[in-house]
Amino acid sequence: MARDGEAKRVEVGFSGGQLIAMRLTAGAYEDLRKAVSKRDGWYEVDSADGPVALDLGQIVFVKREPDEHRVGFVGP
Repeated sequence: MARDGEAKRVEVGFSGGQLIAMRLTAGAYEDLRKAVSKRDGWYEVDSADGPVALDLGQIVFVKREPDEHRVGFVGP
């Protein structure tokens, strides 16, 4: 399981097909999800690479990488 302060990859998709990827802590990710649900105006998120301003009305999805990484095949 990820620690709260550990930044994970998050993808934000916009109407029109554009996509932005950034690294966010669990707290910043949850704050972004709450803001997206309101869909009101602009929101600035603090990513690992610096602040990013997002137009909440244009966001169509938010995707976070899973906590576990699996390599290889699963047996029967």
